Amino acid sequence: MAAETTITLTTDFGVRDPYVAEMKGVILSIDIHAILVDVTHEIPKFDVRAAAFTLASAAPYFPAGAIHLAVVDPEVGTQRRAIVVQTQKATFVGPDNGVLMLASQNQGIKMMRQLTNPKFMLPKISGTFHGRDIFAPAAAYLDVGFKPADFGPEIKDAVTPEFAQVRQHDGSLFGEVLHVDGFGNVVTNILAKDSAFEEGKPVQVEFAGTVLKIAFVKTYAAAKPKEPVLLVGSHGFIEVALNQGGAAEKFGLRAGDKIKVGRD
Repeated sequence: MAAETTITLTTDFGVRDPYVAEMKGVILSIDIHAILVDVTHEIPKFDVRAAAFTLASAAPYFPAGAIHLAVVDPEVGTQRRAIVVQTQKATFVGPDNGVLMLASQNQGIKMMRQLTNPKFMLPKISGTFHGRDIFAPAAAYLDVGFKPADFGPEIKDAVTPEFAQVRQHDGSLFGEVLHVDGFGNVVTNILAKDSAFEEGKPVQVEFAGTVLKIAFVKTYAAAKPKEPVLLVGSHGFIEVALNQGGAAEKFGLRAGDKIKVGRD
C-alpha cells in the first residue's frame, strides 16, 4: 500500500552516528513509499522542552494527516510509556515524557493510545533504542493505513509537563520561557489565542523579581533600537524581545524561567 502522507522526524541524535539512518531504514522496510522529512536531529541532548517547542513550531505547516515522530527520550528502556496521539490534523508518535504534548494540544487531541501491540514493533526490542525498534515501526504502520486504535489501549493521563501548561488568574497569564532563539528573543509558552492584549497598550511582565511595563506591538521595529517589546512571534507564542537586541541577555532569562504577563 502506498504511503498516504509525510512522516517527520525530530530527535536529539545528531547526524554523525547511524541512529537516524537506522530509523529511516526501518520505516522504509515497512513503507517503501514513505515521504520522510527531517525537522531536526540537533535538539540539545535530552532537552524535552526544546524538542517540544520545535515540534509545535513545525507541525502546523505540514499537510493534514502528517505523522510526526519525535524521539528525545532520557528515560528510554524504563517504565515510561510509548504513545501515539491523534489530533484534529495529524498523528504524533514518541515517548510519554511531554515531548508530544505541546504540539498535540495546539492541534486538539482526539485520542491517545499506548503502544503495546508487538505486531507493530521490531521482533527484538533494544533497551536503549526505542526510536528504531518501537517508534519508527509505529510511524510506518500508521502511514500504510493502520489506525491508532490498533496499537494498544486508550490512555487519558499522558505526561503533561509544566511547559505545556499556562495558568490564568485575575486577568494575568502565568507561564514560562519555552525557548530563547538565536536573536535572543524570549519565547514564552503563552499562545496568542489565549491572550487579549491590545496593540499599542502597555502590558505588565514579571519574572525573577523584575516588573516591566512593555508595549504590545506587531513587529520588532515598532520600538526604538534596544527598546523592549511584547509581541506574537511567528509560531504564535508571546515573546519578550528587544528591537535589534537580545532580550534574554538583557533580562537574564533562560528556558524554564517562570513569567507572568497581564495585569499589575
